[in-house]
Amino acid sequence: MNVSVCTISFRHGLQSIEHIAQWATGQGFDGIELWGNHARHLKPHAHVNGEWLESYGLTVSMLSDYLPLHDERAKNHFAAKNVLQLADRWNALKVRVFAGELGSEMIRKEERLHLVNQLRDVCKMAAEKNKLILVEIHPRTLCDTVSSTLQLLSEVDHPSLRVNFDVLHAWESGANLDEAFVQLQPFVEHLHLKNVVDRGHLHVFHPENVFNASASRQGMTSLFTGQIDYHQFLSNHDFSSFHASLEWFGHHPFAVLKEDKQKLVAYQKQTLYH
Repeated sequence: MNVSVCTISFRHGLQSIEHIAQWATGQGFDGIELWGNHARHLKPHAHVNGEWLESYGLTVSMLSDYLPLHDERAKNHFAAKNVLQLADRWNALKVRVFAGELGSEMIRKEERLHLVNQLRDVCKMAAEKNKLILVEIHPRTLCDTVSSTLQLLSEVDHPSLRVNFDVLHAWESGANLDEAFVQLQPFVEHLHLKNVVDRGHLHVFHPENVFNASASRQGMTSLFTGQIDYHQFLSNHDFSSFHASLEWFGHHPFAVLKEDKQKLVAYQKQTLYH
């Protein structure tokens, strides 16, 4: 498994991209998942780009951003053009987006059709640049369930549209994790790995909580100590050729991510020789 660290983990701390790159290399990460907001703030620094990051032995495995898919076509087209340019700068093949801001049970038929058309336009733009658009399994989006995600993939019907399989959010949807992964595997290009102590704390991952610097982080926990049994999930499938990101939103990101990376490597070595 190719493993990346997410720069969004450092959204509330003052850390330079140089420091993150040096640290990630030292911990044996293969790449970084670059948050779109960070990529935009780095634009004035012309020398900081994909080639620069490769000098650390790292790549941008995915550029994670958001698109105004509910808005008019011109606004969405402009945003997509900009994020694809950022992906070019960082030599990133994949751009992660959310499938709107309404859950599959909340969205009206005409709103869903509008979003599908918007996504198809973005996928056409991405294909021209040899990029992939990844929709993430996430609550309060059209990818809040496996069935709605599969429906969306069918509706958009474009080879550039793929899936970022967020393990926690797939579990949150009530799906059987193994069955969900098997169903979506033909479309999965990336995984997000994180955990929670129990279902009662899932609200800590709501965007309004994650992006509030003073909000509670109670319930977030390291990868192998939470409610999701990653030992079992990782054992049930062959992830050797997959790319994944350790996604940590809590306190002390350097310490937690270092420990999770070490445990993940140890677990992979253990399974390799048994």
